[in-house]
Order: sequence, then structure tokens, then C-alpha cells
Amino acid sequence: MTSETDRRRPEIPPGERGAITVADRVVAKIASQVAREALSRFTESAGRVPPGHRTPRVTTTVRRAPEPSTEGHDAESAAERQTVLGEARLDITVELGYPSDIGAQCAAVRREVTERLRTWAGMDLSHFEVSVGKLHSVHSRSADQERVR
Repeated sequence: MTSETDRRRPEIPPGERGAITVADRVVAKIASQVAREALSRFTESAGRVPPGHRTPRVTTTVRRAPEPSTEGHDAESAAERQTVLGEARLDITVELGYPSDIGAQCAAVRREVTERLRTWAGMDLSHFEVSVGKLHSVHSRSADQERVR
């Protein structure tokens, strides 16, 4: 038996029911892996960073995407909005070798993390900060030498 409210409610196709959420830790793991891959291409810097310090530290907060509104939008923009599952705020701290092109390495991290989070997790970045937490030089690894200031 069908009630009056069921008859007024439009049928929602099975593929459009429910919601998809991506956890903060998943976004952080993707960002960390992509940042590590991006930095590994800079061989002059990667060789100076000790093995235990190569994993970037990532802090993230994820917000779900707002519910899609189809008023005044064409079908193409509606399809584009469906691919975005949410917004992420990321802070990535990396350790780099010195001397090296710090700006190029940070730009590569920013570019690749932004692209892959959009592709793999459907996340747009509302805030993204890449900071250098420590520089490692060949000279600072020697135990006999004083700390360089």
C-alpha cells in the first residue's frame, strides 16, 4: 500500500542514493604519499635527508561538499559539482636537503598534491600550506662538527 507522501516524493535512482565521505586520515595519507613522491624527484635534496625524516607531516581537516543545487545551472556544471566530495584544509611540513631549490620542491608538492587529491579523493583545497620544518645539509650530519647557525 502506497501512502500519499510516497506518491509525491520523486523516485531517486539507486546510483544517486546515500553519501560518500572521505575521512581526514585518508586525505592526509594521500597527501603524504604524493608529497613524498614529488620530493623524491629532486635527487640532490633527497640524498641529504636521513631515511627516518623523509615522510612529510600532514595536518588536515575535511568538510563535506554542500548539497548540489540545480537551480540556474546547466547539466555540465552539475556533473562537475558531483565529482567534488568535499573541501580539505592541508598543512604539510617537509624536511629538505640543503643546498637545493626549496621553492621548486615546495611548488612541486603543492601542484601534485592538489591534482591528485582532486582526482583520487574528489577534494578541493580551500587552504594549502607547505612549510619547511628542517633543512639537512651534508655538513650537519657529521657528529664532530658544531651546529651551523
